[in-house]
Amino acid sequence: MSPIRVLIADDHRLFRQGLRQICETVGCLEVVGEAENGDEAVALALQLKPDVVLMDIRMPVTDGVQATRQITACAPSVRIIILTMYRQDQYVFEAIKAGARGYLLKDIDEQELMDAVQAVYRGEALIDPVLAARLLEEFCRLSQRTPEVEKLTPGEMEVLRLVARGLDNKTIARELNLSERTVTNRLSEIYQKLHVTNRTQAALVALRRGWASLEEEQEANM
Repeated sequence: MSPIRVLIADDHRLFRQGLRQICETVGCLEVVGEAENGDEAVALALQLKPDVVLMDIRMPVTDGVQATRQITACAPSVRIIILTMYRQDQYVFEAIKAGARGYLLKDIDEQELMDAVQAVYRGEALIDPVLAARLLEEFCRLSQRTPEVEKLTPGEMEVLRLVARGLDNKTIARELNLSERTVTNRLSEIYQKLHVTNRTQAALVALRRGWASLEEEQEANM
């Protein structure tokens, strides 16, 4: 199996070196490049087409949110994990709309980081519990400005609840005894009805509206 190709984007060289060292100790990961600012991250992502980008939020020239938005617009197959040390950073909420797939604090341990890279590569979405609470608060604050969503069908609601648990399309198809094409089609309808553009945004809408809960996800993972 080919290794997961990783691009590291952070303005602190020592942190980049630390991430590279961690990745290189794992046989299934390969660091293909490093960027010290957002512009370099975009250029390298488009040039190298990594599987996963580990993206800092606060970087010079172009910040991680803008870089994420540009990468996902031009290379949607590249999956981005935001790494931040700011628990209350407003940029994290904006990163969701930019298309990032993971949102983790820099104090996670090595194994958690490796698990996150592999999970996001499989198509799952990961949010640190502290950041998840912060994001849900932000969604509630903006609820007055959130457009009304169209009613989901029972089948679409089943898919959405499994998306909120972090499952990828292949696993959802197996759980519901559906084809992956059917799951993909239902997700497209869900995105349109919820006025979102990716599975992380859809999951957060489900959590905010009470269609799914963090407790359900934790129980499913036990």
